[in-house]
Amino acid sequence: MSEPTPPRAPGVALWDLPTRVFHWSLMVLILVAWFSAEENMLIHRWSGYGVLGLLVFRLWWGVAGGSTARFASFLKGPKTTLAYLRTAGERTPSHVEGHNPVGAWSVVAMIAVMLAMTVLGLFASDIDGLESGPLSHLADFDTSRLCAELHELLFRVLQGLVVLHLLAVAYYWAWKRQNLIGAMITGKSAFATQALRPARLWSLAVGLVLAVGVAWLVAKGLRF
Repeated sequence: MSEPTPPRAPGVALWDLPTRVFHWSLMVLILVAWFSAEENMLIHRWSGYGVLGLLVFRLWWGVAGGSTARFASFLKGPKTTLAYLRTAGERTPSHVEGHNPVGAWSVVAMIAVMLAMTVLGLFASDIDGLESGPLSHLADFDTSRLCAELHELLFRVLQGLVVLHLLAVAYYWAWKRQNLIGAMITGKSAFATQALRPARLWSLAVGLVLAVGVAWLVAKGLRF
């Protein structure tokens, strides 16, 4: 008679709710911005404001958020990152609290590219000058056109980073048997050894005020 399969561990809290909401909301807004770029510039602009607000929140949350969301907790130096890379081929799950060292730098790269892309879009203008970002009045036409071209170029870079991100998620699921998507949905991981330390409520409130405030000011074109 075979022995019963031991129950699977319920998991340890790894990602707080604001981090998960940020992740999935950003994914949705980037897709909306992508598919509306050629068809509806109004939707494209408003989705861009949303992306900007989310990025502002994430920068704040990386300093004052839950323990696993803080940049200081997951960004590692070259030595630690290279040491982790040498273990990438092992089939054993990675027991790290939050992002692994390589994933951490990919997160920073995507945030940096999205932030630069979004800011450039605020100053961009189309070739006819009919569709412009809310801050295009602060730059001359040639500069606005350059911003538009760089805005599109950085979106191509972002697409490449997203593909690498998805390949990494698939690799962890197929090779290491770690469901990174599930952890970002439920907030829990069976491979975490230490639960996250949540942020205080005032930190969330400040982050939301900053995100909404910056997005609103930009949408107004910094006109008061």
